[in-house]
Amino acid sequence: MTDNVRIMVVDDDPIIRETLSLNLEDQDFEVEGLPSGEALLEHLRGGATADLILLDWKMGQFSGLDTLREMRRMGGDIPVIFLTSLTDQIYEEAALATGALDFVDKSRSFSILLHRVRTVLAGRRTPKEAEPAGDMATENGPAGTARIGQLTLDPDVGRAYWCDRLVPLTLTEFQIVHALAASAGRDMRYRDIYDLVHGDGFHAGAAGDGYRANVRGFIKRIRRKFEDMDPAFSEIENYPGFGYRWRALRNGEGSSA
Repeated sequence: MTDNVRIMVVDDDPIIRETLSLNLEDQDFEVEGLPSGEALLEHLRGGATADLILLDWKMGQFSGLDTLREMRRMGGDIPVIFLTSLTDQIYEEAALATGALDFVDKSRSFSILLHRVRTVLAGRRTPKEAEPAGDMATENGPAGTARIGQLTLDPDVGRAYWCDRLVPLTLTEFQIVHALAASAGRDMRYRDIYDLVHGDGFHAGAAGDGYRANVRGFIKRIRRKFEDMDPAFSEIENYPGFGYRWRALRNGEGSSA
């Protein structure tokens, strides 16, 4: 995946920019560092391109969000992952609504960021491989779009809709929802959900089952985002001691458009 993959790292902190660039280069990515959103936009206007941009949120007078808005106004569609120390959900929702594919806390380890980078690149390079699975049926809409009950999923762009309204999920949260909904009515283990987030066999914590708390945190955030849109949302069910399931369809609910 890393052959000839070009990543731009945009951050006004030279230490963070250099450290992140070196770590990515160690993974065989081609990396270019830029000190500001203005520098990135000038670079793109000059014809530069990349497979992915890692964009800092807080940068001088011109924020990462301002930068992304201008990129999209210019017509650019390079995927963007925001890097930030702002953990409030309002910032995450603003980033996703503006067109970012993910939102990663700078305090997370490089291995977490690397997994997110590879996930975005995999979806970018092979979008047609992200087809609906299990009992999910394809809609008569955009290729790959699938619907189960009131949930609509578009794997090509990592977007989920509840009652036809966009749910502000990060790409990782989308992966979890997609995996659960694709097997609606069937239980999914904590470990299997964790491996979606961190990669198969990722170290799960000193106690051997630290992944459970990690998964619970993800599910709590996902539920909250759906409940903010629909207080009656109850599709994600817990199987105590085992994992979670997406509620099976009730009589009269369809799995197609």
